[in-house]
Amino acid sequence: MEKKRKLSLPAWIFIGMLAGILIGLLFTKNPDFTTEWIKPIGMIYINLLKFLVVPVVLFSIADGVISLNDLKRVGSVGLKTFVYYMFTTAIAVVIGLVLVNIFKGAFPVLPSAELDTLEYEAKEAPSVMSVIVGIFPDNLFKPMVNADMLPVIVIAILTGAGVLAAGEKGQRIATIISDMNDVVMKIMMMIIKLTPIGVFCLMINVVAVNGASIVGTLAVVIGVAYLGYLTHVIIVYGLSVRFLAGMNPLKFFKGLAPAMICAFTTTSSNATLPLNIECCNKMGAEPEISSFVLPLGATINMDGTAIYQAVAAVFIACCYNINLTIGDMAMIVLTATLASIGTAGVSGAGMIMLAMVLTTIGIPVAGIAIIAGVDKIFDMGRTTLNITGDATCALFISRLERQKAAKAAAKAGK
Repeated sequence: MEKKRKLSLPAWIFIGMLAGILIGLLFTKNPDFTTEWIKPIGMIYINLLKFLVVPVVLFSIADGVISLNDLKRVGSVGLKTFVYYMFTTAIAVVIGLVLVNIFKGAFPVLPSAELDTLEYEAKEAPSVMSVIVGIFPDNLFKPMVNADMLPVIVIAILTGAGVLAAGEKGQRIATIISDMNDVVMKIMMMIIKLTPIGVFCLMINVVAVNGASIVGTLAVVIGVAYLGYLTHVIIVYGLSVRFLAGMNPLKFFKGLAPAMICAFTTTSSNATLPLNIECCNKMGAEPEISSFVLPLGATINMDGTAIYQAVAAVFIACCYNINLTIGDMAMIVLTATLASIGTAGVSGAGMIMLAMVLTTIGIPVAGIAIIAGVDKIFDMGRTTLNITGDATCALFISRLERQKAAKAAAKAGK
């Protein structure tokens, strides 16, 4: 008797998302019910994912550094990763600016009386130097308690480097770190199995609360942002996967589907990190590379957020009837690219970056209030784009390292 074929996890996640959308539409007139009773179940799932983030980053990066077995190689991989992330982020801002300038004629100019009533209290954007100083922790446990990823990454890298520098004596610690990483990955797989339920509950609430908000003038700016996301995915990531990672783009997107759906519903790069690592490893990324590149990407690679900022900045400028110069556009590219380094991989962090960009080009920060109500809709797309970019980098760097190892082996064999 032929065994019944079970549905895969990605299929269940997709079913959960579709079911959540359909049921959410039924609650658009009564979103308070979903917020009070259904969203908390989704939040339990998010909390479990967030609980995993620090141990995953700490042990996977430390184990990845130890597995690289050479501090020079760690530096080499880190530099390539950083250059790739900054390059794609700069392209993302340019794509956003080109598209928003094409469609800006459809954006409204709001009456001054309406603009005067706008209020938005922006969280203070950190200066470049404060971000750099903040990367280096003054306390071992504080970054872990606060889930402050950049210092946690530094702690993990230094731990791995210390183990390598200790030589034979460090091997016992290396074994403990490797074992802890295996344990954390097992816990991760248990939590990932709950993804369809988490996605289902979160999507119901998102649609119930925001469904009606999509209609109206904001639909245009949301549409432009999503057009930017799709353009970046198809052109930049498609070409990167095909020519840099040497992989069929369709196979890549199919393999990454679980992580993309998770990012779309949780709107958190950090919460999606465990699932992203699992997907990339299944697609052939080297585990030590994905363990190093993906946590770093969840913190500093924000292509979706960069597109969002370019689109939102021009939209808000149009609402205030402010014409941006070429110099202003260049400042948006520069500020958005640099700001992405210090943005946390958590839901809503893009608003802080947007406040920084608006301040730089002299647009009233209160204008954020115009789009704040539908930021969740922007956030769903931009987070999905962010984690997709992280995955393309992991596969690209993995291929580079395999080629490097093959050349070294061939040279040694001569």
